[in-house]
Amino acid sequence: MLSSLTSLIVTIVFLKVWRPAPDPDYTVVRSDGSTRTDAHVGYGGWLPWIIVSVVVIVWVNAEVAKIGDIKIPWPALHNTVYVSLYHKPYAAVWDFQPLGTGTAILLAAIVTAAWTRTGVGAFMECVAQTWRQTRIAILTVMMIVGLAYLLNYSGMSYTLAMGVASTGALFPFVSATLGWVAVFLSGSDTSGNALFGNLQVVAARQVGVDPVLMAAATNSSGGVMGKMISPQNISTGVSTTELKGQEGVVFARTFWHRVRVFLTLLLGVLVVLQQHVFPWMIPVVPH
Repeated sequence: MLSSLTSLIVTIVFLKVWRPAPDPDYTVVRSDGSTRTDAHVGYGGWLPWIIVSVVVIVWVNAEVAKIGDIKIPWPALHNTVYVSLYHKPYAAVWDFQPLGTGTAILLAAIVTAAWTRTGVGAFMECVAQTWRQTRIAILTVMMIVGLAYLLNYSGMSYTLAMGVASTGALFPFVSATLGWVAVFLSGSDTSGNALFGNLQVVAARQVGVDPVLMAAATNSSGGVMGKMISPQNISTGVSTTELKGQEGVVFARTFWHRVRVFLTLLLGVLVVLQQHVFPWMIPVVPH
């Protein structure tokens, strides 16, 4: 969050120096019918983001999520699947966190509504509208995460990983592409990590390269390259605007970001160099 906030501040400062000509295609239409094309952001626009940042940072550092945290071994599944590659059973534990980060975000929304004097009725209507706009995207993410667990518990992730590991020393280069494909298909970096994260780690251990580098630099960073042009992300973004039904137009406008394919390949080269030439760049994670 702090890095994102820093990026926003740097962007605003940069726009004080460089002022591009307004683009009519990005004109904002207000509720009163007036329009504006400048980059000015009012206090009201910053307030929700500031509140959610403060609440989540305090929530995480105070370890509020540990309150009421219950870990429940799943019946008939916990430690019943033996992973021969790791020589140990696969744990299946449901981590019940009533005060997880999602609760912190909900609290931030309530605080924002109270601060802006938004009535209960208007707040609930906003919640209902948000659900109507994003329910398909939410269902998609849930199915992707479910598929990831299925791949892991059935052993398919390990089988695929052993196949990918056949690339040998070139695996760090291929690994970045796997992350790109995972996020392009799922639309979420989190879902991409759930889908291929374990595969990357298993394949890395088979090849003999650093699993931390493969999971972080390739699956996560490589996945970000495919996020902007992911059909799921475009669908979600369109659902919250007046561009419903124009997904194709939005995709065409972002098509030039196919340059991200080149950036993904460039990332693959960087990872190969980190693994074989500059290994000191890889952080040491204690076991």
